Amino acid sequence: MKHAVKNINLPNILTIGRIVCIPVVLSFLLLYPDGQDGPGRLNSFFAGLFFGIASITDILDGYYARRYGTITTLGKFLDPLADKLLNCLTMICLIPLERIPIWVVLIVISREIAVTGLRGIAGSEGIVFQASSLGKYKTIFQAASLAGLCIHYEFLWADTHVVGMFFLWPALFLTIYSGLDYFIQFRHALMK
Repeated sequence: MKHAVKNINLPNILTIGRIVCIPVVLSFLLLYPDGQDGPGRLNSFFAGLFFGIASITDILDGYYARRYGTITTLGKFLDPLADKLLNCLTMICLIPLERIPIWVVLIVISREIAVTGLRGIAGSEGIVFQASSLGKYKTIFQAASLAGLCIHYEFLWADTHVVGMFFLWPALFLTIYSGLDYFIQFRHALMK
């Protein structure tokens, strides 16, 4: 009971809120009541809006957990899981809508699987990876890109699809580069 109460804190509530947003985002992308061949402006706007809200909770939960020392084992598990589910599932839903190239999604998902596996192996060897600024920048560019690609249509005089694609390329570069950085860190840790 004591552990359950410890796990009920603002960062974990924000993370759970992010997980709850995932089916909402996917529903707006996959259900087409306002467009015949795909989600129209309204559904796309709400998909992008809820994706953006979910992405903001990622920033807030980490900030509060570090600032107030409320880091829990549950939070360490749920936070990266929520991020991967939100980003990867959203990307997968954007493929049939032809808003994102499939090869980009395959690279991102492959990187996430490889890094998760590497972290598991490293943990069993007692190796802890330090969070780098690369991962934070990757997350920011990825969130900006996917929000734009979800909205897709012109909004406030901006072509949000073009904006999303603009942020997609640095996000992809940082995804690959930060993934390689984990493998380099692991190699160096093994050589010590």
